[in-house]
Amino acid sequence: MDLRKLKTLIDLVQQSGIAELEITEGEEKVRICRGGTAATHAMPATQMASLPPGAIPAAPGASALAAEGEAALPEGHVIRSPMVGTFYRSSAPGAKPFVEAGQAVKAGDTLCIIEAMKLLNEIEADRDGVVKTILAENGQPVEYGEPLFILG
Repeated sequence: MDLRKLKTLIDLVQQSGIAELEITEGEEKVRICRGGTAATHAMPATQMASLPPGAIPAAPGASALAAEGEAALPEGHVIRSPMVGTFYRSSAPGAKPFVEAGQAVKAGDTLCIIEAMKLLNEIEADRDGVVKTILAENGQPVEYGEPLFILG
């Protein structure tokens, strides 16, 4: 299942107010849960495992660190990493970056690439705006939900 389809499904869950959506496409199964913790799984159905909410313990002090990090972000619309992987500003080493700070972008414009499990995933702007800040460094590992860009 491609990234655009996953984004569309996530938006559908958020806008509709439903608590959970599960879709099977061939051998791939995606389950999106809404609430205190959202989880998206894309793996063969034979490996699909469901964990009860709160089954994965947070690192000690993680919520305090997250609150400090959120307070330090500049004002604006935050574009977050939809996955764990490696952040790249351009399509190839030495190529021109997709965006620079101060550049205007439209919804759907590619902002960066995140490499995850040898797959290159284009991360697109979810709304029009101006890139105020680029928070990740080229080649840096990023976590799920980590702020990557601030749009103004």
